[in-house]
Amino acid sequence: MNYNVWGGTLNRTASAIIFIAIGFTLTGCGTKTTNEETLNQENKPTTTDIPVKEDPRPLLVAFGDSLTEGAGVDPAQNYPSKLQARIDAAGYSYRVVNAGVSGETSSQGLSRAEAIAAQNPAIVIVEFGANDGLRGVPVETTRQNLEGIIVRLQSAGAKVILAGMEVPPNYGPQYTRAFREIFSSLSKERQIPLIPFFLQGVGGHPELNQDDGIHPTAEGYDIVVETVWKVLEPLL
Repeated sequence: MNYNVWGGTLNRTASAIIFIAIGFTLTGCGTKTTNEETLNQENKPTTTDIPVKEDPRPLLVAFGDSLTEGAGVDPAQNYPSKLQARIDAAGYSYRVVNAGVSGETSSQGLSRAEAIAAQNPAIVIVEFGANDGLRGVPVETTRQNLEGIIVRLQSAGAKVILAGMEVPPNYGPQYTRAFREIFSSLSKERQIPLIPFFLQGVGGHPELNQDDGIHPTAEGYDIVVETVWKVLEPLL
């Protein structure tokens, strides 16, 4: 029996092997070996590490987990860096800050939301949920955490964009459907723009992903940026 996984087709055995690997990768850091990183965040950058400097440009924060941080690629090749280049090339004046921390769930993102809001960002792109799904976190818990993040950022005056995420179908149709609906329902209720699937056109395409099968390559991030750009540009 075949499964359609993020745009690709895998048989049952391959699907199981890949998603076991994915579980280690996203909950770790997506670096060369899964044993090198744990969920211990002591050595991870935090939002309070965002450099304070005299820059008149409005702040755009890319807020998320390893998919935002850019695990496994050169810092100049992650999506926030490429998004900065895209914004500059289009003639807009924003300073993009990468506030991605590998391994984080929506709960950990919620714990950082206050620090993000304290930076007075103009726009925040919220990308959480992949680690929740891989751990089987109850859908309602993930939803509440994401809503808490959105509400806190909106209360600080930030425009929020929500990046949708999906889980593999082998988690069962009920969980898969309910997980997907978290993002669309929050987008409607909080009246914020939605990126339907952050990894659209990248997930399930081996040539656009690193060896772990989940984190995009530099080329994959080019596509991610264009997916984000379609939703972001109207707000700039």
